[in-house]
Amino acid sequence: MNEKKNLTTEETFALAVQNHQKNNLQVAENLFKRILDIEPDHVKSIFYLGSLSVQTRNFDRAKQLLNKTIQINPNHTKAHNNLGIVFQELGEPQKAISCYEKAIEINPNYAGAYSNLGAVFNELGDHKKAISCCEKAIEINPNYADAYNNLGVVFNELGDHKKAISCCEKAIQIQPNYAEAHNNLGVTLQEQGKLDEAVRSYARALQVKPDYDIALALKLHQQAHMCDWHAIAEFEQVQKTLGIMGEAVSTFSLLSREDSPVRQRLRSENWARQNYKNVQTPLPAKPVQKPTKLRIGYFSADFHDHPTLRLMSGVLAAHDSSRFEIYAYSYGATRHGEIREQLAKQVDKFSDILGVTNLDVVTQARAHGLDIAVDLKGYTQNTRSELFAYRLAPIQINYLGYPSTMGADFIDYIVADATVIPEEQREHYSESIIYLPHSYQPNDNTRKIADSTITRADFSLPEDVFVFCCFNNNYKLSPREFDIWMRLLQKVDGSVLWLLRSNRWAEDNLYKEAEARGVDASRIVFAEMTPHVEHLARLRLADLFVDTFNCNAHTMASEALWAGIPVVTKPGEQFAARVAASLLNAIGLHELIADTEEAYEALILELAINKGKMALVKQKLADNRLTQPLFSTKLYTKHLESAYQQVYQRFFDGKPTDTIYVSDEGAY
Repeated sequence: MNEKKNLTTEETFALAVQNHQKNNLQVAENLFKRILDIEPDHVKSIFYLGSLSVQTRNFDRAKQLLNKTIQINPNHTKAHNNLGIVFQELGEPQKAISCYEKAIEINPNYAGAYSNLGAVFNELGDHKKAISCCEKAIEINPNYADAYNNLGVVFNELGDHKKAISCCEKAIQIQPNYAEAHNNLGVTLQEQGKLDEAVRSYARALQVKPDYDIALALKLHQQAHMCDWHAIAEFEQVQKTLGIMGEAVSTFSLLSREDSPVRQRLRSENWARQNYKNVQTPLPAKPVQKPTKLRIGYFSADFHDHPTLRLMSGVLAAHDSSRFEIYAYSYGATRHGEIREQLAKQVDKFSDILGVTNLDVVTQARAHGLDIAVDLKGYTQNTRSELFAYRLAPIQINYLGYPSTMGADFIDYIVADATVIPEEQREHYSESIIYLPHSYQPNDNTRKIADSTITRADFSLPEDVFVFCCFNNNYKLSPREFDIWMRLLQKVDGSVLWLLRSNRWAEDNLYKEAEARGVDASRIVFAEMTPHVEHLARLRLADLFVDTFNCNAHTMASEALWAGIPVVTKPGEQFAARVAASLLNAIGLHELIADTEEAYEALILELAINKGKMALVKQKLADNRLTQPLFSTKLYTKHLESAYQQVYQRFFDGKPTDTIYVSDEGAY
């Protein structure tokens, strides 16, 4: 220790840098501070301590030290670049751009600044500039792994998976232990349906960086898609901290992993805090007079043949044009289809904002004078919820697409009902709650069901046996439901379980799981994806739809009911685990809601073996289908519009957001 005290400044600095390179950050910090205690203007130590502060996310100190570096040496390119990183992390992209551009002005061959500039432009949705900057970085330094990785992210967001994979692989070739590149390669591979390769890429990222929570969450989610249930034990080891402490992760990827509204809120708040910084731009002044018509803007990537638009289509057609102007903003890659063309005719203005920068979208929404902006995606795949962080409208609502809280201070309300969010669960939602009187879920009662003469034989289903059906996405399945279903198959002679085909790994694993439980794999039948009207007709071949627990059937449950097939569910705690119960309550079939797993199994068994009881349930469903609220599209739209009127009135009156209860009659 005495030796170190007698080191010269330059020797101490060299030792500090050495520890910094070895990631001994605390030791390095102490050494840099020791130098500054003696020489307060030692610019190299000021810069290094500022850069170290970026690593430890002490951004206030980082700004102070990097600005001091620039004050002493205005042409310190790395200080300008690292200050840009600070502003990027703090959600101040324009300041970050200015810093990177200043670094490039000083050193036109600064590849790192170009690569970072490309990353900011990508965050802003300016993909063209992002590509240009990353390509310039690669032109300057053909072996710059970061630039290839950033370019791969841009291409993946644009849907150019071939180029995205090429870029990620090049980054890995240059830097084999580049965890982020392995992770981004996994993201692209999963979007191509190469789930096994994606899981391997995530696993490689975790080998390199064991605490890489983003990669872990993505790996676990893809394993759920593959019905690889070995991953459940891995998740249980980290469920109390994953996405809650430290690095934010995709919250949607964990919705089906556990039924915990407490932890889902903590994950969402962490996600919003880390991904959506303080980027809000001032809203125009509140109007002096209340608008005659409220302008509602719906934002989604799913304005094509997708469950969200199939649910919303009837509402969009039924909106009262004397009270509302409807704007639809589409940022999905799919730009064609009959239902999309129908949507464009239903709304007052349809805007395709794919490829439009965030700030330009905000400018456009402001020009349209939106009163209420509705996020139909939340934190699901292809989200652009960051748009809402800028404040598109004075009132912003989380609705339909994401069955959980967004944990963001820029989202004011969530649309729900008393079943999906009971009063005792309200504290687990950051938004104020809009309680609709029946179900939160919209439905289109003009949906057509194909007039078909199909038979069970057409779908490899045996005739004259009981068909249990669950067309939920495979990632929602777990051993809890599967154990019950296999026992039911053993108790009901000849019965089969009809599941939706999604990928070959899930099929192989489910066959193996059935065999392990003493059930012949041939009693599991998989259904291909099919056009929607034919899918509804095909559903009628089933006898009973059996639900999953942590994440229920949502659109699929209402489709089964619309097709006349009863649904048995067991509600849990979180929103996603209570949707099917909400639908059953709204159609007057409360008796199909079981309180426990034991009651769930007993109810299903009774319906399967008691033909008389099953006939009564099906008849009641047939009677209620068009007489109960679930499929009353105009009534639902009236309730939703009442909610819009009430939340706007509170805003206009200068009142804070609050719980909104919509009466069954509506408010006007």
